[in-house]
Amino acid sequence: MSKTKVTEDGVLTIPKPVLDQAGIAPGSEVAFRYAANGSVVIEQLREAKPPDPDRFEKVRGIAGRGPSTDEIMAELRGD
Repeated sequence: MSKTKVTEDGVLTIPKPVLDQAGIAPGSEVAFRYAANGSVVIEQLREAKPPDPDRFEKVRGIAGRGPSTDEIMAELRGD
């Protein structure tokens, strides 16, 4: 457990081991929320990264062409 003091201005210094464990670096944004047990949780806010368009290209065509819709429907009907 790490502990720290809050200044009269309400400033809180988070101990370095806690920052390191949480991955919080200078300039990071954090959020405070209440847990179900009433404790306060500090979380680092991470921006959502846009999907990498190349990640789909890497797997496109890997499964092969497959049956057409007409072939699937014929098989389901028992034709």
